[in-house]
Amino acid sequence: MVLSAVEKAMTRVGVEAPATFPAKIEALEKKHESEVLRFLAARPTHTVFMAGFIRDNGIVSHLNRGTFYGCRDSQGRLEGVALIGHFTLVETCSEEALAAFARLTQDCPSAHMILGEQDTVETFWRYFAETGRTPRRVGRELLLERQLPIEPFEAVRGLRQATPNDLPRVLPVNAQMVLEESGVNPMEADPQGFHERWLRRIDQGRVWLWTENGRLIFNATVMSEAPDVCYLEGIYVNPSERGRGYGLRCLSQLSSHLLNDTRSLCLFVNEQNRGALKFYRKAGYAECGLYDTIFLHLKN
Repeated sequence: MVLSAVEKAMTRVGVEAPATFPAKIEALEKKHESEVLRFLAARPTHTVFMAGFIRDNGIVSHLNRGTFYGCRDSQGRLEGVALIGHFTLVETCSEEALAAFARLTQDCPSAHMILGEQDTVETFWRYFAETGRTPRRVGRELLLERQLPIEPFEAVRGLRQATPNDLPRVLPVNAQMVLEESGVNPMEADPQGFHERWLRRIDQGRVWLWTENGRLIFNATVMSEAPDVCYLEGIYVNPSERGRGYGLRCLSQLSSHLLNDTRSLCLFVNEQNRGALKFYRKAGYAECGLYDTIFLHLKN
C-alpha cells in the first residue's frame, strides 16, 4: 500500500526550516488581483480552485472563507500564493514560500482542509505539523482532465440548469457526498451557510441536473471557472438508475457544452473508488495529477 504524504511526513516532522525565507508575506488586496491571476495562470489546471475564488468573489471576500496571502522574494516578485482558511490551497515555486505558508496556517483557527498535489502536501505537512497537530482524516484523489473531442452519445433532453425550486433535491445529495468525503455533514454543521452557497451556485447557472417525475437522476456542479479550465464536482447518478448509461450520457453532454467556452475540464475522484474511476475514464477523462487531502481537527 502506498503511504499518503501525511503518513510519510509524520515520520519526520522535525526538519529544519530552509536557511533563507522570502522577503515578505502579505495579505493580498484588490490591487493585487491581476498580478495574482497571472501567477496562477502558469499552471491553470492545478490552480483553477484559487483562480475561481478570485474571479467569483474578488481576492478579498468573506465568500472565500479565508484570506489570500502572497509570498515575495527579495526583489518583490511573487514566489507563492495561498488561500488560508476553511480551505487551504497553496501554489508556490519555492520550498521557502511553502514553509512560510504552512506556519501561517498553524495559527488559523478555521483551517478545516488542506488540499494539494502529493509532493506539495508532504512538504507543507512537515512544517505545519511542528506544533504536534494531527490529521482528522486523510484522503488521496486523482485529478482527471477532459478536452475535445468528445464521443457523441444519445442526447438527454431533460438535462438542464437547476433553479431555486430544485434546492430540496440538490442539498441532501450534495451534503451526503461531503459527509462521505470529509466526515462532516454540512447540513448539521453549517445549515444556513450550506443553503446560501448552493443557492448562489444555482443563481450563477453552475448546477446541472436531470429529473424525471420529481426524482433526481443526475447532478453535477461547475464549482470553479477560469478562462482555460472548469472544475466539476458533485457528480451524482441516482443509485437506482446506475448501470443504464444515464450518467455517461449526461456527463458527456454537459462536458461537450462546457467545452464550447473553455479549453479543458477537470474533476477529482478518490483513488479507492474504482467504479467511479472506470466511469470517468469511459467518459474520456484522463489522469493528470495525484492529490492529497488532509482534514484537520479545529483548534479550540
